[in-house]
Amino acid sequence: MADEIAVVGGVDTHTDFHQAAVIDSIGRHLATEAFPTTPDGYRRLLYWLRSHGDLMAVGVEGTGAYGAELARHLRAERITVVDVDRPDRRARRANGKSDPVDAYAAATAVLSGRAGGTPKTRDGVVEAIRSLRVVRRSAVKSRTQTINQIRTLIVTAPSEVREKLRGLPTGELIHTLARSRPTGQTSDPIHTVRVALRRLARRHEYLTEEINDANAELGPLVAQAAPELVALLGVGTETAGQLLITAGDNPERLRSEASFAHLCAAAPVPASSGRTNRHRLDRGGDRAANNALHMIALVRMRYDDRTKDYVARRTAQGMSKKDILRCLKRFIAREVYKHLTSPHITPKSLLQTA
Repeated sequence: MADEIAVVGGVDTHTDFHQAAVIDSIGRHLATEAFPTTPDGYRRLLYWLRSHGDLMAVGVEGTGAYGAELARHLRAERITVVDVDRPDRRARRANGKSDPVDAYAAATAVLSGRAGGTPKTRDGVVEAIRSLRVVRRSAVKSRTQTINQIRTLIVTAPSEVREKLRGLPTGELIHTLARSRPTGQTSDPIHTVRVALRRLARRHEYLTEEINDANAELGPLVAQAAPELVALLGVGTETAGQLLITAGDNPERLRSEASFAHLCAAAPVPASSGRTNRHRLDRGGDRAANNALHMIALVRMRYDDRTKDYVARRTAQGMSKKDILRCLKRFIAREVYKHLTSPHITPKSLLQTA
């Protein structure tokens, strides 16, 4: 239609329903409505938005959580999707808090240009890596808790139990406890602590097996997704996997290596005052990605001669270890970005090359 107006959509996402709102090109509120989080609900939401005019873009809150599938659906329909942060506290104090208010705020953020982030596509090999790393990370955390519980129980156990287990290395300790056959009454503390230790040891073995399975799946997947990244000094499967997840399946959404460094909290932050002229570590950004850069830097500080020379030179200039690490992480972020922006192998091509 020749007289069709331009409109912008906004969506406040939730578990069971999404609240959608639509505004025109000068910011006037046109309508708001809720839709279920089902395939049919997504189709109805898009049809409803388009019914108000020429849809320019849709701002979606939580494209990495509740709004992930909606964002995928909209992109499949060739709709421009903008990742919108939740309104800040000042705006909420001024405008109040409700689902329609948040949906209108998302649309307004897109129209004003305040929101302009491109969401991750979450439809390629990196999403597969992310899913596997969720399982591995939780298994590692649970295994650490388990061995800590075992050692705590040993410390408080009766001496005839404690003395046999004290000083054993972790591997031998787990093997010994998992294959023990405690006998006795459950009312006997000695018998009960032996039963508890045996069960914890078997849990430790199960979690170790789960971690090994995840490693066997993640290793080839990460290596095929970004072989040049894994080949970098100090970059392993874990750190490469995290950096891939941070960049997403569409790393071209990052405007430059500087934006990637900022995303990883590796960009220098001015901290000058008076006669002091310095920078400090960034406390924002993706902390998991920052930790990955930190681990790479530590490995290079220990094993890379070039990095050792750099640290020695900077130390002689009076720089602290924190400042040296900040500089190293910024350099590593620049180096990593070049390899993250190379095309990723899709799951379909992985199957073809298998």
